[in-house]
Amino acid sequence: MQDDARPMAAVVMHGIDKRFGAVIADRGASLDVRRGEIHALVGENGAGKSTLMLILAGLLKPDAGRVEVEGRHVTGWSASDAIAAGIGMVHQHLMLVPSLTVAENVMLGREPRRGAAIDAERANADVRALAGRFRWDIDPAKPVADLSIGGAQRVEIVKALHRGARVLVLDEPTAVLTRPEVRDLWRVLRLLRDDGVAIILITHRLDEVVEIAERVTVMRRGQTVARLTAGSTAASIALAMVGREVALDVPDHVASARTDASAALSVRELSLARQGRAAAVRDVTFDIAPGEVLGIAGVEGNGQRELVEAIAGLMRVTGGRVELGGRDVTSLDARRRAEAGLAYIPENRQEQGLVMDFSIGDDLVLREQWRFAAGWMLDRRRVLAHAESQMERFDIRPRDARTPVRWLSGGNQQKVVVARELGEAPVALLAAHPTRGVDVGAIEMIHARIREVCAAGTAVLLVSAELGELRALSDRIGVMYRGVLSAPLFRADATEERLGALMTGATS
Repeated sequence: MQDDARPMAAVVMHGIDKRFGAVIADRGASLDVRRGEIHALVGENGAGKSTLMLILAGLLKPDAGRVEVEGRHVTGWSASDAIAAGIGMVHQHLMLVPSLTVAENVMLGREPRRGAAIDAERANADVRALAGRFRWDIDPAKPVADLSIGGAQRVEIVKALHRGARVLVLDEPTAVLTRPEVRDLWRVLRLLRDDGVAIILITHRLDEVVEIAERVTVMRRGQTVARLTAGSTAASIALAMVGREVALDVPDHVASARTDASAALSVRELSLARQGRAAAVRDVTFDIAPGEVLGIAGVEGNGQRELVEAIAGLMRVTGGRVELGGRDVTSLDARRRAEAGLAYIPENRQEQGLVMDFSIGDDLVLREQWRFAAGWMLDRRRVLAHAESQMERFDIRPRDARTPVRWLSGGNQQKVVVARELGEAPVALLAAHPTRGVDVGAIEMIHARIREVCAAGTAVLLVSAELGELRALSDRIGVMYRGVLSAPLFRADATEERLGALMTGATS
């Protein structure tokens, strides 16, 4: 973090209130961001950060308070007003149209024309020129569906800048990026800052806050509770966020695997082909003992997602088999595998982990509605009692089981998924990026719950982009590269340097 001396405010928000029914998202929240600075906005899941930024972007209207942009009173303005005034927001869940090309997404609604027709050549040239400013090699004619997560995020940033953004809001931009992609993003943000752009960074990664931000605003339970400047440590930021000391270093997992037991989860020569492309998964074989954690590292797009979804029963394999507790479940669908004791925390909580229009209570019983049935209907009293217990145990906020999951912050949505899958110890757990987009306190809790089910005998397959998380929680770690899983290394041998080399294709 840098010196606090900066020019006039680009954004001032004061006394902001926002309520969704009985849920209070913001209570008297405030924020000021200066031109030409990188300003971190941090807080626990559900602290009100994203709501505050949606108000700034004109996507929500505050119930009370005042918003000023470049000294102009803009409270309650529309999204189109905000865009016209130079507010650009890159959301945690990207807002691109996958079937359209990069240029079509960037120009959407503002397409250059040659007479009555869209001038595609000019659109492509404009995208290349804007991306070239940041040394980004972006193919404007490529469909967004074919891009990596990092590539799609670059398109979102280019789109915001093409629309003239002078205030750029980034909501959890590094949650799905590799470390080299993060470093490249920091390089671009510093270029924009030096050009006078005000950057608001929402992130739960406190080491990144210390590295990149010049000032920090901390929110807790809808209120602004602290403003921190240069010299603040990750520990002091975490204390302001959570209100208590938080263990930022993940303690090493104490192996509880039963070496004399048969494997709880076995995968044999599993293959998954993609039509017209190289196989996503090629002859993957491994065993996980009861109480053991097998970690999988790898650059995104090397088959980790397909492997986990194939084991979960969501994708049809072209070869091999899956055994759960010694039983061949290869021919079973996802529901029957879950009934056999396979729990699954998916990579994409909104698309695969939750029914967004269901209440918290209903989402918490999705895997086992039959246990809460009274005839043909759910016993609402029992569903509510179960939800209240799990919300307390997993710190899900707000504490109203009737709240639609759609209204929750991303981190609290993740807690709902984790609570449902880890309510009881399953035979095996597939955990794909279980702490992605959650705050430091929630990470601590999720890691503790994973250790609990391991101690009870659950076999865990952990996929994560965080090498520190993998090395702390796993007994063995393998690396996926172009669909092939390397021979897993014991934790003592799985240094970051060695894992990093395997992630780039080294064979040993």
